[in-house]
Amino acid sequence: MHENIEVATRIVVVGAGMVAHRFVESLLSRTRSAVQVTVVGDEGRRPYDRVGLTSYFDGATPEELALDPHVFDDDRVTVIPGDRVVRIDRSRREVRTRSARTLGYDTLVLATGSYAARAAVDGADLPGCFVYRTLDDVQALREFVEARSAELDRPLRGAVIGGGLLGLEAAGALQSLDVECTVVQSSDRLMSAQLDSAAGGMLGRLIEARGIAVRTASRTTRLDPDASGAVSALEFQDGSIHRADVVVFTVGVRPRDELAREARLDVHPAGGVLIDDRCRTSDAAILAIGEVANFDGRSVGLVAPGYAMAEVAATRVLGEDATFPGYDESAKLKLSGVDVASFGDAFARTPDALDVVYADPVAGVYKKLVLSDDAQTLLGGILVGDASAYGALRPLVGARLGADPAAYLLPSGGVEPPTGELPDDAVVCSCANVTAGRIRESVHDEGCTDAMAVKACTRAGATCGSCVLAVGKIVGQELTRLGRTVSNALCEHFDISRRQLFDAVRVSELTTFSGIIARFGRGRGCDVCKPALASILAVLVGSHVLDGGNAALQDTNDHVMANLQKDGTYSVVPRMPGGEVTPAGLIEIGRIAEDFGLYTKLTGGQRIDMFGARLEQLPLIWQRLVDAGFESGHAYGKSLRTVKSCVGSTWCRFGVLDSVGMAVRLELRYRGLRAPHKLKIGVSGCARECAEARSKDVGVIATEDGWNMYVGGNGGFSPRHAELLATGLSDDALIRAIDRFFMYYIRTADRLQRTAPWCADLEGGLDGLRAVIFDDSLGICEDLDAAMLRHVDGYEDEWAATLRDPEKLARFQSFVNAAETPDPSLAYVATRGQIRPASAEERADATVRIAGTTLAVRR
Repeated sequence: MHENIEVATRIVVVGAGMVAHRFVESLLSRTRSAVQVTVVGDEGRRPYDRVGLTSYFDGATPEELALDPHVFDDDRVTVIPGDRVVRIDRSRREVRTRSARTLGYDTLVLATGSYAARAAVDGADLPGCFVYRTLDDVQALREFVEARSAELDRPLRGAVIGGGLLGLEAAGALQSLDVECTVVQSSDRLMSAQLDSAAGGMLGRLIEARGIAVRTASRTTRLDPDASGAVSALEFQDGSIHRADVVVFTVGVRPRDELAREARLDVHPAGGVLIDDRCRTSDAAILAIGEVANFDGRSVGLVAPGYAMAEVAATRVLGEDATFPGYDESAKLKLSGVDVASFGDAFARTPDALDVVYADPVAGVYKKLVLSDDAQTLLGGILVGDASAYGALRPLVGARLGADPAAYLLPSGGVEPPTGELPDDAVVCSCANVTAGRIRESVHDEGCTDAMAVKACTRAGATCGSCVLAVGKIVGQELTRLGRTVSNALCEHFDISRRQLFDAVRVSELTTFSGIIARFGRGRGCDVCKPALASILAVLVGSHVLDGGNAALQDTNDHVMANLQKDGTYSVVPRMPGGEVTPAGLIEIGRIAEDFGLYTKLTGGQRIDMFGARLEQLPLIWQRLVDAGFESGHAYGKSLRTVKSCVGSTWCRFGVLDSVGMAVRLELRYRGLRAPHKLKIGVSGCARECAEARSKDVGVIATEDGWNMYVGGNGGFSPRHAELLATGLSDDALIRAIDRFFMYYIRTADRLQRTAPWCADLEGGLDGLRAVIFDDSLGICEDLDAAMLRHVDGYEDEWAATLRDPEKLARFQSFVNAAETPDPSLAYVATRGQIRPASAEERADATVRIAGTTLAVRR
């Protein structure tokens, strides 16, 4: 706090948005001078979170979106809502408003922002056409959709013109209103301002997997009305027509600089009030901040640079020195189930820059780091499908990585910088320009103990929220240094762990996400807590994954009950309990694969995987599989995947017990069981271990004395053998022990924690686990048994149920080009009699292989 800083007595702020709010907050928090700040805003409401506007469609109210009201409640602030400044008299240092108010100023701050543009085509103002900029815009959009769908008595067809960040959020909003949505992009890829061609292609497939159609390289030439005069179709430059009942324009913004033009301030020909690096206009008494300002020939429609300008302007008003460093255009998409981020020099425009690329099309992941020519300094990057490294990498832009770049890209169950720590001067929150050092200071000097406290203290994470995980990591490191207990909160919306949340939901008997977050959390949820709660509700409630609001909580694969593949198609995996299948079943699978042109392969878990199914084909394929007696293999879920077995005593001369029969029994018992992570079981008929049971979450090995039970074996990037839990178990005793093991794990494990680390973290280790399962040391075995019995009794095949439900089947309608050929943007080759996508080596020459993963390195 600056006690005696001389501040201009009268400050008028034109505009009452997020940037104006930040300016006033920064100014008043640093001086106790008797300043007079007058804020004039034309929206008629207090500032609100425009970045989180899409959450309005998830149930957020205008009051919940409002920014901190205490800032404008300061006695030194006068807010004039619902009015507009119409004239600046620079000679008199006065402004006049639409309501005839005259306000004198010593310093005038222009924070008028920008307005949403519409495509310059005929019909852009037809009823049913909207922009996506303000609360009034989204409220009007929802009201129109609800009224129009009731009038037409059918779901509406929608189009979003503009495939950038805002366009994809708008598409998600339309989808939440049950509008069939198509994103129309004039360039060759989505988010073309942030993503390169490969990343844009990957994003397009992820968006389509979410049920939103994508049409690129399409320029709209006009909008046509129906008989009532409302919009009914889009016409494109190629002559094609797309039917649409509602259209949303997200084609960019234009600075609201008309007031500055009339006042004869210097304005850039392309728009925006010209400012220097101190946010001064051509009139020294007038500052401009946010989207209305043009710095270095550009106006940028992002909140982070606006906040940075607000801080500079406040500092200058306080008589101190500060300069605007330039635009940080880092961006992160806020769309459930679609993880995308871009930061720094993402397009490698720096001379001699290098690209290091990791691509896993099967998992829908593309990552690129842009490095200096010596491969030491991070310049930028792109993350699609897995943006978990964004919070760690973005603050390192301009700094030395200090490790092999591949260490930042290859999957490792949660990416961290190899050093584990960021330097003090690394900017963690670009929105508020908060460094790692400032966060550490808030822990040591101001007593902050979690990310929420740091947010209140420093504003880190208060805007877009993309840095919250990085903030939490730094807080945890500093608390550990201080010998303090580290918070195990699930995410910023829940202060409790997954285990505590499971118990809370179970005891409260709540069955909806909105009810749970209202009682035990706050806000509107995120991609961390939503899938976690979807899993918890699947265990406790047992409803279909696509029932009601559950569908909106699911990850991409669960959303369509299939695994997304590299070319935007899906794989189909029917269940074969214990690897057992009849000749008739094999024949029918072969016929289905042949009829639909699917690539087939036996998996390591004794299943047949069929690749290449398009979204609209999934119900057709599954109808034939269900008719043939097959069920979903749950290859897409965090659930039981497979129970692998050898042939056991039925056929093998070394077999001691019937491993196939036990494997079938176990798989039919635990099928559909949702968990914090995927589960696998192996059953071997003798100690020769042909089923590789000790690499599974539960391994069962037959002996002459009964079944030996092993737990906590996992494959993946950190292979771990299962450890012996019990010996000589009978069939019923084995099943009872597995029941309790799985249900105890499901109730107490952390989010995405596999059984191996869970077992390692258990208090008392395996001895403690034995006491819980066999000795009922916690007194919960009866409850665990009952919970598993409810699952077994309530099981229903998800695909069979979906095929009976027209509402669920509607999710699999194709809204995009449903050509019979695969994605033409990918190369396909014939191998061993089947068609498959070309490998990286077959598509490119400059590739290297690291730990079994292809990395393309380009200069």
